Amino acid sequence: MTRQPRVLIVDDHPLFRDALGSALNTAFPDGAKALHAETLEGASDILDNEPADLIMLDLGLPDTHGFDGLTKLQSLSHDGRFVIVSATETDAAVMTARSLGAHGYVPKSLPLKELCGALVTVLDGGTWFPAMDLPTDHEETSKLAGRVASLTPAQRRVLMGLSNGLLNKQIAYEMTISIATVKAHMTAIFRKLGANNRTQALLIYKSALRLDPSDGS
Repeated sequence: MTRQPRVLIVDDHPLFRDALGSALNTAFPDGAKALHAETLEGASDILDNEPADLIMLDLGLPDTHGFDGLTKLQSLSHDGRFVIVSATETDAAVMTARSLGAHGYVPKSLPLKELCGALVTVLDGGTWFPAMDLPTDHEETSKLAGRVASLTPAQRRVLMGLSNGLLNKQIAYEMTISIATVKAHMTAIFRKLGANNRTQALLIYKSALRLDPSDGS
């Protein structure tokens, strides 16, 4: 990437946002424009007004849970590349992020030099994930995450509206589309997720976004 990259750092800890900003300056000595958000809502507002080449997302935000924030921001940023930055370092979490379409997963314990290398790799079009040794029982969760990743941004927004308890007409109003279009998206969602109804679709969606696949809550 020849021009100055725009990077959105989404983390509710000021010290770690500053640390990520310093890593950006080290990784891109010619300059990188850093945007900062403390919450998912704040990040959404930024992406509504300004695109980002890279979104660095913490999983422990106060207004989101698990990988829900990743899918929400993916529906807003069609071209941005996503790196999860998290204190959670389990192999299962790394694989879920990858299956959901993230381009990288950076543990917060990663040394600065490796962090800088990861950022450069992702912005150059590659991916960066730590080595994983997955249990066999994670295969099904990975498949569910892959189904969610296959949804288009519009389909994800419809599914998120459904998750928030909205009716078809309310989803149509928020997305400024017709109710018929919402129903068409719903049909496509059911097909891609392998669901027969709304309840099944939501169960698959929520199961895929759990930070800990063994957590049935």
